[in-house]
Amino acid sequence: MLIEMKVSGLTIDPITNTPIVILKSIQDNKAIPIWIGLFEASAIATELEKIVFSRPMTHDLFSECLKSLRVAINKIVIEDIRNNTFFANIYLSQEGRDYTIDARPSDAIALALRASAPIFVNEIVLEKSRSIDFGMKISDLDKLKEDKIKEFLENLSAEDFGKYKM
Repeated sequence: MLIEMKVSGLTIDPITNTPIVILKSIQDNKAIPIWIGLFEASAIATELEKIVFSRPMTHDLFSECLKSLRVAINKIVIEDIRNNTFFANIYLSQEGRDYTIDARPSDAIALALRASAPIFVNEIVLEKSRSIDFGMKISDLDKLKEDKIKEFLENLSAEDFGKYKM
């Protein structure tokens, strides 16, 4: 079963300093964090904030190419998690023909935002995401977490609060 979601916000993992996009379900109170790359986080953030650059960035360029070719992004679906990696598909149509393209979730989300296309997560992804293996023992993670959270909190500025919240 597919669950429709929206981008709730972007944040930084205080342990790994990796960007995270937070998806929240539209109907109920389900959420899922997806760790993404810095450039993809930037592409999502610029669209959320409606920032326009003088020259098109990669996701903007691709979105404009699709529009020029009369290709519609119907939806994106975060389909699966395998070996701690999320998998997504972009569902496109052109002149009555449907296409499915494999994509990283971050790229799919960045394009969905530009096309105002719905974002879905397969329910199995929510179930699997509860048991992602981060490759550490809990005791190691607790010590690392404590140090990183302290460092993260010490470096927070007033502007960091509420940033990119939707």
